[in-house]
Amino acid sequence: MLGLFWYKKMPSKEKQIHVRLDKELYDSLSDYSSKNGASIQDAVSDILTEKLGEQAKEPHKRRCKFTFIDLFAGIGGMRIAYEQAGGKCVYSNEWNKFCQKTYQANFGEVPDGDITKVDENSIPDHDILVAGFPCQPFSIAGVSKKNSLGRATGFADKTQGTLFFDVCRILKAKRPKAFMLENVKNLESHDHGNTFRVIRESLEELDYQVFYKILDGQNFVPQHRERIIIVGFDRERYGKDVDFAFDITPKQPKPVLADILEPEVDEKYTLSDKLWAYLQAYAAKHKAKGNGFGYGIAKPDGITRTLSARYYKDGSEILVEQEGKNPRRLTPRECARLQGFPENFKIVVSDGQAYKQFGNSVVVPLIENVAELVSKKMIALDRRAKEGGR
Repeated sequence: MLGLFWYKKMPSKEKQIHVRLDKELYDSLSDYSSKNGASIQDAVSDILTEKLGEQAKEPHKRRCKFTFIDLFAGIGGMRIAYEQAGGKCVYSNEWNKFCQKTYQANFGEVPDGDITKVDENSIPDHDILVAGFPCQPFSIAGVSKKNSLGRATGFADKTQGTLFFDVCRILKAKRPKAFMLENVKNLESHDHGNTFRVIRESLEELDYQVFYKILDGQNFVPQHRERIIIVGFDRERYGKDVDFAFDITPKQPKPVLADILEPEVDEKYTLSDKLWAYLQAYAAKHKAKGNGFGYGIAKPDGITRTLSARYYKDGSEILVEQEGKNPRRLTPRECARLQGFPENFKIVVSDGQAYKQFGNSVVVPLIENVAELVSKKMIALDRRAKEGGR
């Protein structure tokens, strides 16, 4: 326990406070000061200066316009985006142990594990549910049979056995004001459109007004990366006349690959003669068949193809030309930049795992842009509801 009990003005610009410490905290502070060759007073001053400096560098962590939860969190790309938009994360969930390691290194907490074993009622209340859920096939046959018999089907019937079901049961139990879901572009056409139809119907049956759009990350980073973003607002709270537009604000000037490249790169990222020969032969074989498969050389003044989780295998989708030698793959730090992660984001896993993690992640500034739109709409709807108008 730390208790301030008096303060006096010093003759210089310095001011003095006296504090009362419990024995355990005093002993820790004494040990710290001894190890650093400083007095206890100087140690307290140093610690306070350091902590206040950290807060000054990250003001988004001090303000809180809304709360959110981070499901299927990966390495926290969406958490960064929603914190930058003024949110406070009150719960996170991610089962992959390597992602958990990266998440802990950057956010100071280990996400909950298997979402299917989490009691939805134990999750803290929150304003916005955020999730980058995996796309899984749904069993349409059982639903079709019930429909033919005139029986109603709910989200539990339609989505049981998929991870999207866990999103639905949390929405039902906690009823956040809004949600934002992210997935691959092909979700909309998956299984001839049946998967996305089930998703929309399930969200609407939970009484949320649903909006969606495919957005491209190249508006914010030098990468062509299309993802579907699904947003919803609680109709029980806000009524059915909610409108929402994905009015994103692209970054200007438009980013190019050269913006994210490191000036010096270790030779280990240069393709071996054997791998480079294989990739060229593979591309030539498919070109002869009229297919467009093959490696991709990204131009410094242009953008790249979509970074995928398989990038660790050979890097073929995004290669960088090098004068006088074989092309190279991007470094993990360059991949982080390609996804819009901040420079201070810690990479604490192997290169292979880092490639998988960034390949599975989101374009952070794009999600931040959407987060700003969702939170502003939610706050405006709260104001409208408070004033008595729906």
